[in-house]
Amino acid sequence: MSGGGEVLKEPTPHVLVASKKELHGWWSGIEPNGARECTAERLLINPYNGCSHRCFFCYAHAFPGHFERFRREGVVTVFKDFDKVVSRQLDALNVASCGYLSPVTDPFQPINRRYELTEKIIKEFVRRNLPVDVVTKGVVSNKALKLLKTQEHSFAQITIVTLDEKLRRKLMQGGASVDGLLRNIERLCDAGIFTVCRIDPVLPFVTDSENELRALVAAAKERGAAHIIASCLDIPLRTKSDILSKIEVKFGKDMRRRYETLFTERIGPRLHASIWYRKQLFRTLRDICCRHNVTFALCMEFERLPNGRLKGLNAEFKTSNNCEGINVPIYVRRGDRFEPVAGCDGNCLKCYSTGSTPACGISELAKAGAWKLRDYKRWGKEGERKCDL
Repeated sequence: MSGGGEVLKEPTPHVLVASKKELHGWWSGIEPNGARECTAERLLINPYNGCSHRCFFCYAHAFPGHFERFRREGVVTVFKDFDKVVSRQLDALNVASCGYLSPVTDPFQPINRRYELTEKIIKEFVRRNLPVDVVTKGVVSNKALKLLKTQEHSFAQITIVTLDEKLRRKLMQGGASVDGLLRNIERLCDAGIFTVCRIDPVLPFVTDSENELRALVAAAKERGAAHIIASCLDIPLRTKSDILSKIEVKFGKDMRRRYETLFTERIGPRLHASIWYRKQLFRTLRDICCRHNVTFALCMEFERLPNGRLKGLNAEFKTSNNCEGINVPIYVRRGDRFEPVAGCDGNCLKCYSTGSTPACGISELAKAGAWKLRDYKRWGKEGERKCDL
């Protein structure tokens, strides 16, 4: 378990921790076993560990360190002055991708109202002409919205798992109301910011009815969302007993038995719903999105092949070029600012699958790997030498 200093009580129990952790790309590359579905590169940023929205099914509860402390004690870890750490790291780069706030903890959870690390980090990206992607079940602050509005290629993703407010409260302790989430989409779209609605995850037998999914897509489209991302719940083996126990408490013993029967496919450290169920679900969602004239993609959904390699299901179900519905190119430094690479649509997986020469001029990016900060630093001179704006 991770340590920390004094536990501060307001606005939620938390500790301040100094950190030199580094920006990095996705956790898995396409090689050696196909465990990557994220088409575009991102610089992943988590200014907080632990999330007081407390979705009982959250896969981050299975993580060690600060995440485990949150699961056991309800204490959020705040990385003190992390915006300054990010600033120094960005200044060391000549090649960068879109910032991602945040892959595993909500950047607009209540603790952010006190420290505003999310807004401060967005400002560091925008100051260098770099785009940012924010993902939340909370409310995007006005300060963040104004910053995103000024930056080309910046966008937002709002997660809505159900339109039923009573059910939403059953699934998570915090987060914005359904009305608040829909207003989020409307505010962002009115500001000219590309906005995604994430139905992520769908909970089998709880939020998967075709009528509810149809109503959710229609409501998101009405507020301005142009793209839908979905996934099906997966269950980390480490927290399997906790999740199933909560399923039973919230929805009954019969529901627990249905989950135990459905979740039979192990991929890495998690159990997934049977492939036949997931494909039927994603086919339904894709068809609903097509009827509402919005694009559709999946998030980290795989099929395990007989040879043990993973096959990403986006190849079968995605209707957009990039899985996030927007093309965000790689950026390269020009003096004090970064500029987008001409001809780059940000789809590194496409470069990998087609064997294309990447417009960015960085051959390694076409390998769709799991990149570290040191890789970005190494690419600097190569990217400046081979790519054009």
